[in-house]
Amino acid sequence: MPSDDTSVAVLETAAPGLNYPTSSSAQLHFHEKVTADNAEYRGIHPMVSLQSHNAHLAPLIVEALRSLPPASATSNGCTSPSIPVRTANQWVQRKKPDFISITRGPGLLPSLSTGLQTAKGLAVAWQVPLLGINHMQAHALTPRLVHALESSTSNGQDREPAFPFLTLLVSGGHTMLVHSKALTHHSILAGTTDIAVGDAIDKAARCILPQETIAAAKDVMYGRLLEEYAAPPRDGPGYDYLPPRTRAEELTRKPSQWGWALAAPLAETRSGSRSRAMEFSFSGLGSAVLRICQQRGQEMTREERVDLAREVMRVAFEHLASRVVMALESLRKTRSTDVAAKGGDKISTLVVSGGVASNGFLKKLLRSFLDIRGYSHIRLLFPPPSLCTDNAAMIAWTGIEMYEAGYESDLGCNALRRWSIDPNADDGGILGASGNETVQKQ
Repeated sequence: MPSDDTSVAVLETAAPGLNYPTSSSAQLHFHEKVTADNAEYRGIHPMVSLQSHNAHLAPLIVEALRSLPPASATSNGCTSPSIPVRTANQWVQRKKPDFISITRGPGLLPSLSTGLQTAKGLAVAWQVPLLGINHMQAHALTPRLVHALESSTSNGQDREPAFPFLTLLVSGGHTMLVHSKALTHHSILAGTTDIAVGDAIDKAARCILPQETIAAAKDVMYGRLLEEYAAPPRDGPGYDYLPPRTRAEELTRKPSQWGWALAAPLAETRSGSRSRAMEFSFSGLGSAVLRICQQRGQEMTREERVDLAREVMRVAFEHLASRVVMALESLRKTRSTDVAAKGGDKISTLVVSGGVASNGFLKKLLRSFLDIRGYSHIRLLFPPPSLCTDNAAMIAWTGIEMYEAGYESDLGCNALRRWSIDPNADDGGILGASGNETVQKQ
């Protein structure tokens, strides 16, 4: 994984048939993750994360090998390719993996390199292909993994969601809105100009939450703590949220009973270009929360902290939703112009993936926002919480899709701190990694 998570998975798809080149169902034999203990630093510390990778990667692989399916006989009576695996009391033959998928980037180089070098060793030892995966591409494809895991048939179905679709990638390290046109073609429509939405919410949480709550946290996922702190009672009516009907209403400050108000990001030039710029910005929101907390100090009651937590999430998530609506408006105009010549490029699905995608208020807000702005037909897909954050299952699935499309990576490939998913980016996107290590098999 690219930062503080060490994860290993064993994923298997049904064998393709003569009339269907890819399988539409999958089975997850093993999936475990260990997150580094960065609580002392209240954020991800590269060396602590590296030490966690070194401590946990090999033991997880040992467990994963024991979960491989048993070697079985083929239709001609021969045994499928197998490897010896040591269990508690004996050696047994297990199916040899067809290939190894590994996160190649983007992310922290020490953490990435640990996994990549281990994967190379397995690929060489077993003489199978290596696939270095862009983990942002993997987040975008996660709903296709979920569909395959939930599918009851092994063939005859298309993978869902079908391309094209929009992808909103939201995490502690990334915030981008992407037009996912094909497996390796993901055009970035909007990205953050400063910090990611998850980082902004984590920073706000460290200001808003009582210090005893922060001190008792078992990890540094403070955004999740903030959501839990601000969540309405389970037996209550839920979040009291009314989406803005117009852009002007969206940009209007909403004064609280405590005397403070948070401005929508980029709203300072309401009639200017930045208020409608296809970009995200969250640093100003974080600074505003810090000022409020410093000014209010010990006077802040639990009720006020809850109100501030909910307002931070509302403002941040409406900022995300506003760019989704702008993108849909732009694509609708483009489609109405090009439909006669090109057949159009109709978008009916928005995939929301990454760690922040597990936030329940985000799910409610996006649905309400799109409905009131005339996009009730847009289907929203959120992976289950266990697959929202970085995980090995999504890397394995993306490897399957890339492998079936004929791609593999050179054994000399290196980890990449920066690696765009947009083919129009300076680095050429997924297939443009330095050294041309990713090639399509003939």
